[in-house]
Amino acid sequence: MTELPYGEFQTAPLVLASQSPVRASLLRDAGLKITTTSADIDERAVEAAMGSDVNGEDLAQVLAEAKAGDVSPRFADTMIIGADQTLTCEGQTLHKADSDEDLRRKLLWLSGRTHTLHAAIAVVRNGETIWRHTDQAQMRMRKLSPEFIGRYVAETLPESLSSVGGYQLEGIGSQLFDQIEGDYFTILGLPLLPLLAWLRAENVLMS
Repeated sequence: MTELPYGEFQTAPLVLASQSPVRASLLRDAGLKITTTSADIDERAVEAAMGSDVNGEDLAQVLAEAKAGDVSPRFADTMIIGADQTLTCEGQTLHKADSDEDLRRKLLWLSGRTHTLHAAIAVVRNGETIWRHTDQAQMRMRKLSPEFIGRYVAETLPESLSSVGGYQLEGIGSQLFDQIEGDYFTILGLPLLPLLAWLRAENVLMS
């Protein structure tokens, strides 16, 4: 097993099954000592296997567990954190844009509508899911002009392609919205406070 660093306020190593810089930063800024590694799963294949009537919350949870489960065999007796976020709007599940033109189309469609972000987290150890949690946030996008969308896309690429909604709320993406209901960490893709509470209950973090 790979030797993992952890600090005096943390009693066990933790691995994040993601190379997401945002999720890693949230955990490290909260004082967690983590190692990051990528999961090797085909997200669209997992979604297809769940059927056409799958909802965004269930999809996010299954993907979070799949990511942690894929990484778990590489680190025996270690807690693996998997996370995923999905976006649904008016019965549709939207995925990350794959080009600047695709992003323009998605933002134009989301303009003036309220969409839901579903953020899921799972902890797996030795192939077994030992904790899971999901949360949602409601995001009302203001009516965007085509000119604003064009300038926004030009100024935010390529980072905006890495987000399911095409935005980072901590940056210029905040200009897309006129109302938000939900937890800030959930919007960033990692329900942090429930995870920290669970880690304290498990004596992984000091109480």
